[in-house]
This record gives sequence, C-alpha cells and structure tokens, in this order.
Amino acid sequence: MNLTAGGQAGLPLPSRMGRLAPPPVRLQALPLRAMPNWSDAFLADPAEGDIFASRLWYDTTLAHALPQGCVGALALVGEGAALLPLLRGPSGLSALATPYTLDWRPLLGSGDAAEAAGRGLGVWLRHRAPLRLEAMDPEMPGLPSLMRGVAEAGISVQRYRHFGNWHEGLAVDAGWEGYLAGRAPELRNTIRRKLRHAAREFRFELVEAPGTELREGIAAYEAVRAASWKPSEPFPNFDAALMQAAARCGALRLGVLRNAEGHPIAAQYWLVSGGRAWLLKLCHAEAQRGASPGTALTAMMIHRLIEHDRVRALDLGRGDDAYKQLWVSQRRQRVGFVLAHAWHPAGLAAVARHRLAGWMGRGA
Repeated sequence: MNLTAGGQAGLPLPSRMGRLAPPPVRLQALPLRAMPNWSDAFLADPAEGDIFASRLWYDTTLAHALPQGCVGALALVGEGAALLPLLRGPSGLSALATPYTLDWRPLLGSGDAAEAAGRGLGVWLRHRAPLRLEAMDPEMPGLPSLMRGVAEAGISVQRYRHFGNWHEGLAVDAGWEGYLAGRAPELRNTIRRKLRHAAREFRFELVEAPGTELREGIAAYEAVRAASWKPSEPFPNFDAALMQAAARCGALRLGVLRNAEGHPIAAQYWLVSGGRAWLLKLCHAEAQRGASPGTALTAMMIHRLIEHDRVRALDLGRGDDAYKQLWVSQRRQRVGFVLAHAWHPAGLAAVARHRLAGWMGRGA
C-alpha cells in the first residue's frame, strides 16, 4: 500500500487535501447494545456472503461479547461516505472486533467516496488518541484509497500483521471426491478410515433450524466444550447466541457426534452464506481423543457442505493451527492499522514505537 503524507514511516507531513472540505465525523454510542435502524443502509445482507458486516453479527457481538468497560460506538463519516463500527473503552477507540471476529472492515458508501471518507476520518483524528483497526483484509476494495485519505490529513498510518487465515476455494463440480483428491495421501487415508469407524460406532447429527433440536445441539456443544482441552471462553454466551441468530436466517450448520450411549463427544459449528462456509468453533472430548472424533466430524461436515450446500469456499477462521493446512491449502494475512496523530501524547508514542520497529526491521 503506497501511502503519502504521514504514511507508515513517521511524523505527519502537511496535509495535501487542497480546498475540498473533508466530510465531518459523528460518533454515536450504542448503550442499547444493538445497531440502530439507520445503520441498515451500510450493513450487509447475511445471506449474500458478508456475514461479518451484517446486523446478525454486530447485534450478537454487541449483546454478548463486549469487553468489560467498553461500549459499542458508530463513527459516521459524512452523510453516507463510511460507517465504522467501533469499541470505546479505557484505552480509547478501536474496531468493534473480538476474539471471534474473522473479518472487520469499514462499511464504505460508494467506491469513489473512500478517499474523501479517509480525509474526513483523518481530520477528526487530529489531536485525538490513536484509533486501532484490526482483523482486516488487505485486499478489501477501497482500503488503499481510505488509508491514503487518512494519511493526507496528516495522520500516521501504521500497518501491522494481525492473524493468519487458512482457506481454500473449491473447483466447480469437483464434489467431495475432488476435494479429497486435493488432500495429502496420509490425511485422505485417515479420513476414509475414520469415517468407516464413525459409521459403525457414532451417530452424526446436523442442526440448521431453530427449535428443540437446536437447543439440544447447543447443550451438546457446550458439554463437549467443557470436556475438551480448550480454556474457558472469554464470552461464555456468545456461541449459543450466534448459533441461535444464524439458525433464524438459515446460516447455521451445527454438527454433533455422539457415541453409542448417546453422549456427545465432538461438536463444531459453521456459518454458510453466499456459497462460502466459515468454521467458527470446533472441539472434542479429551477423553475420546484416541478415537479421533474431531477428524471424523470435520470430514462429515465438509462432505455435507460440499455435496449439499454446494459451497465454493471453505474458511477455517483465525490462527495458524497446524491442523488447518491439512484441510485447506491457502493462507492469507489479516492486518491491523494504528492511525496516530503525533500532536497527541499517545499518538506521538505510537509514531515513535512504529519508527523504532521500522529501524529494527519489524515492519508488517
């Protein structure tokens, strides 16, 4: 990303905005923990492949995953140039993103408004504490223009690496067998062996719709989660709330594997939208690890997603866990940005740290 006027490297330079007045920014707190109705003009339809910019996602996050001492806020740039869902807390403003967020982005208006929106945001950030944005796709349309506008307003734009994301696009009509053919021979043989064992010993349940089965499925997921190796959830009510909200709009795929006694031993849930499938969480009971119920369940879920839902892409979420590159083949980097004005004490410290990191070769 080629930034000008106070970009990634140092102190802000004089603005190059010319005589065009930048659009103003209005900040609105969200004490009711829900997106206001007027924000629907910016939010995505969860059925069209952009769940993480939808009301479904943000309302669930606001209601069930806000860090202690934080409140949601919306920064509206101009009369529709951009909307930034944010968190306001003790350390200042940041993106409305949590450990569950796979993709956050500014909600832009028309494509040619991105640079003007950036200038407006940059002017608003003058003499303010730094703004941290994270979980962003560096290939997001409009992002270079937005950040160029911020930099032109005299703000230092500091990019950093946030987390890795493993994913894979699927060949049209390749089906399950085509997908398997793309796996390593060792995994392919393991999958077939574990599926044969699971067909004899386990019972597979798939839940997609609201109702009694969903309540039972969530209870099974939570029982497996408690019996797994994973640490406690930072927001214990979020997963259940997200599953319920996703089921209401047809986006949920919750899989549960039970043993012969009916006890759940593995569980995971995916979100499906616009031909894409995202794995949000998976777990298995640690006491059942020898039977590899997690491997069997993942194979069952991907088989279902490919053959029934006809998804064209699989996304395994946040992080570089070793198992992910067995199931999908491509990695991309999610990034963050610190937008800092050196005329604010915290901004000056952020700029100094960034310059020091650059001198030491620790760039994004």
